[in-house]
Amino acid sequence: MFVVPPPPQGPGVSIYGNSGLPTSVPAPVMETHNLLSTPTGAEYQLVVGEGTYILRDDLLLSTPQPHPSEASSANPNPLATTVLPPTAGTKLSLVRILPRPTGPPPAGLHHPPAPRVAQSREELRSRPVSGDSERHAASSENSSTVVSVDGGVTGHVPGEHGTARAFGEGNASLMPSPSKDPAKRRKPKNNILKSNSSFVSRVIPQDGLAKRLQERNPEGWLVFANVQRACQWLDLASANKADQLTKILFTKAHALCHDINPVTKAAQYLDIIIGFSSGDILWYEPFSQKYARLNKNGVVNASAVSDIRWIPGSENLFLAAHMDGSLLVYDKEKEDAPLVDESVPIPANEADGEKSTASLLVSKSVNSPNQKCNPVACWKLSHQQLNGFAFAPDHQHLAVVSEDGNLRVINYLTEKLLDVYSSYYGGLLCVCWSPDGKYLLTGGQDDLVSIWSMAESRIVARCEGHTSWVRRVAFDAWRCDAGNYRFGSVGEDCKLLLWDFSVGMLHRPKASSIRPRGSISQTSSRLRSGSNTTSAPTVEVDHPVEARSQTARLPPVLAKIVDPHPLTWLDFQEDCIITACQDGHIRTWDRPQEVVKEG
Repeated sequence: MFVVPPPPQGPGVSIYGNSGLPTSVPAPVMETHNLLSTPTGAEYQLVVGEGTYILRDDLLLSTPQPHPSEASSANPNPLATTVLPPTAGTKLSLVRILPRPTGPPPAGLHHPPAPRVAQSREELRSRPVSGDSERHAASSENSSTVVSVDGGVTGHVPGEHGTARAFGEGNASLMPSPSKDPAKRRKPKNNILKSNSSFVSRVIPQDGLAKRLQERNPEGWLVFANVQRACQWLDLASANKADQLTKILFTKAHALCHDINPVTKAAQYLDIIIGFSSGDILWYEPFSQKYARLNKNGVVNASAVSDIRWIPGSENLFLAAHMDGSLLVYDKEKEDAPLVDESVPIPANEADGEKSTASLLVSKSVNSPNQKCNPVACWKLSHQQLNGFAFAPDHQHLAVVSEDGNLRVINYLTEKLLDVYSSYYGGLLCVCWSPDGKYLLTGGQDDLVSIWSMAESRIVARCEGHTSWVRRVAFDAWRCDAGNYRFGSVGEDCKLLLWDFSVGMLHRPKASSIRPRGSISQTSSRLRSGSNTTSAPTVEVDHPVEARSQTARLPPVLAKIVDPHPLTWLDFQEDCIITACQDGHIRTWDRPQEVVKEG
């Protein structure tokens, strides 16, 4: 029996079929409001060993209608091979203007440790290194690191024996231009409220925004969130948290990623960068409602921006991962220009497909004297899209995951590729560092969370429990201490999983213990570009995939469906866990309360 499909719904298409109503007039775009609810019940509780996490509230961000100029696809063909524009679920960028008063943490929690900057790569590896010294060399100066209240690294401060090397240090072309008033922040030039740009569709500031900003609690969280073609600026400390401070609608491009600079934050100033599906990047200052558009119309790189972050300790520089497999460093104050390739040709014996995963092509170095325009630097890592990256707490290493299933560890100060690890199968989608920088977590299309040891240069455990792609992994810094770690993961199976592991509880299966660790014969024979094959053997860049039977397995301490939609974001704070889903639900889960015993 043939069933008539439902009538198409979309801009310019009448949902009434042949009712006689006009079909050429686009349906009016109706903006809805955010909704705040407080569900209760056993299904909104997370029972773990330390107690019960209870859902505080569920904030549903309003989903914008498609822009009238967007081509509607009323009945898309599920078998079509047409590449659709990239989209991303809701992600959050959090910041506190003022830190909370310091004091003892609640029972069972720990203050996040201050990251320790390793003086050399050998401090992480417990084995001798010979051959190319650049591969494992790092900054020789000592430093201290400032950690923000949200667990992020805010920059370098003078250490006991000097300062750590900064990105691009020594290149006079990267020195910021002098300012008449050094204490005054440089702001973008364009007013987004009065913009006539076709890129920005509409801006909706809250009535009495200036008064609300003056009266808000400076110790509360300010949040920047994306949902489809809209971005919202929210105050989670407000009693009316559902009322956004500002909402920005874009014409066609979807915001895929964003980040707030903790170095430049002030009582009336924030630097926010937003990466879009069109490749454009927006530098936005929400207090003054000023903005600047970088990589306009893809003048530097035409592919979408999959991840974007400020470089630790920098006021102006940020790193963007593009879906063509490139990492680009931008300066928020520089103009854009087409990239001029300054790379050195790869030798013929290193240009074959076998060595493609163990290469980093520097198309433009941060040490280049040509720094009048963006990009500041450009590194080509893969021919497939990059899905995410994370800066290490030591301010010198960078972990990158991509659709080709590889985890790459780079020293971004020296622009050298250090290690390449491969997934069990499929692409890797997310990555994060442990608070002490000793371990890496990845999640991907193999439904696994993998733990990688930087000291041993290998995978130490695979974490099973998800039944679909893993979209986000994060460490709970408040439940990590010396040798013990708590982390979580969320994915498209709508589940939140929590995991506990310690160094002593992870053991390699007996079958794999026969293999001599560190043997050259058991590792890949691929050498880093420029290595001397006549010298002593070097530690390999490209590490082989270990079979699942030879790797420890770690079960979760909690696995529960916490949202009806695929989850895309997870973060741990001192008093709560925050999750977000593909459709705009932001859920806050209160940590277990301290039990006070009487008598």
